[in-house]
Order: sequence, then structure tokens, then C-alpha cells
Amino acid sequence: MSWIDDGIGWVSINRPEAGNAARPSSMKALCDALDAHIESRDVMAIVITGEGRHFLAGGDFGFLEDIASGRNTEAGQQIYQWFQGAARRLFRCAKPTLAAIAGGAITVGCELTLMCDVRIADRTAFFHESWIELGLIPPLGGAVMLPHIVGLPLAKEMMLESRRIDADEALRYGLINELVDDPQIMRARAQERAKAMAARPAATFARAKELIHRGLESSMDDEWAAGVAAQTDLLGSDMFREALTTKKRSLDKRR
Repeated sequence: MSWIDDGIGWVSINRPEAGNAARPSSMKALCDALDAHIESRDVMAIVITGEGRHFLAGGDFGFLEDIASGRNTEAGQQIYQWFQGAARRLFRCAKPTLAAIAGGAITVGCELTLMCDVRIADRTAFFHESWIELGLIPPLGGAVMLPHIVGLPLAKEMMLESRRIDADEALRYGLINELVDDPQIMRARAQERAKAMAARPAATFARAKELIHRGLESSMDDEWAAGVAAQTDLLGSDMFREALTTKKRSLDKRR
């Protein structure tokens, strides 16, 4: 779901009944919406958010189970084209990009927020790089960006120990730029900050962003390529299939 509000292009992930969990079709829709805003002369900045309770509560279990059972043999291609494609679009976008985050930003969701220039959250927000619980790694650029944003010790805790970070701690460590009390204020502040950033000279903003990214990259392109290769191997492993079954059983008990 996407729209333009006074020069700001909004994209809202719209699977609230599933916590906006990511699957190839929804990630393709996200890429398409981002492309439209990136190419539009009427859009000066882009905000990504989610409908319902969560920003994006990880990978869709149906998609993951298809991979684990061997029914989906194109996981690597789909991760590269659509999942990583969304991360690339946000990171490489010459226009300002912001994430407005309520609820869970889990695995894919967390990685997408890391690709944005600014992150604004309400008090329900939390961040969970829980890939390792499924025997997987962060393949969308988070392994590069997270240490730069929060520092190496916390990044290791989040990625290697699957430590969940709530909104207050996220603000303290710089994982978010601003914390507000409710979703309506969050969206209003995202609109305000997007407009303020978009008021800067567009060519200068784009060049400054490019220089910042150049200074912090090991090489995002190398990281993305390595992430897809590693994740493709892991998705074919018994470890992933067993971890997925255990994780789903645990979630089912909580429902």
C-alpha cells in the first residue's frame, strides 16, 4: 500500500493479519512501491511503515516451511531479487528514507529499518535479529550496518545471542533516532522530518549520503553477495528445518 502526502512517498507493508510477515509476493510489492516513489518527480522523500500491530514480524512461516520441505527451490533467487532488493533500494536511494516503526521489527523487518537514513519508533517497537534461532544469518546487509549503528558489542549480542532490544534501549544505543508515545505521533513526526530533509538541495543530499555510505562500507555489494550465498546453503540444511519446526511449535503454544 503506497501513497503520496505533500511530496512524501509513503509505503506501508499491508499484511496485518500475519504481522506483515515477509514472503516473496509482499516483498515484490514493496520493491514495486519503492521503485514508483524513487522514480516519481513528485516524491521528495520516502517513509516505510507497517499496518497493524507490527512493522514486519520476520519471514512468513508458510514461505519458510516451503523452503524447509523442498517445495521452494528458488529461495536464494527470491532472497536476492525481492528481500535483498528492498534493502538495496532503501540503502541506495538518493532521496531521504525513513522508517516509522511500531511493534516488531524482526529479522527482515529489522534489516530493512537499518537501511533507512532515519528511524522513528513508538513505545511498542522492538528489534530482534533472531535469524540464528532458525540456524540462519542476517543476509540483507544488517551484519554490516548494525555494528556501525549500535557498536560491535551490542551488534554481536543481537546477532549471535538473538537479544531483543526494546524501544527505550534502541533510543539509548542510537538504533532509533526518535521515540514517541503513539503511532499517530510517530507518523506525524516521520512526515515532518521527511519534509525537513527533503527541503535540502536534492543533489547535495544525494552526494552527501553517497559519501557517508562510502566511508562506512566494507562493501555492501560484497556483503549482499556473501549473505545470499551463505543463506542459500543454510536454508538447505537439516538444522534450519529442525529449528523452524521447533520455532513454529513454540509460537503455536503462545497463540
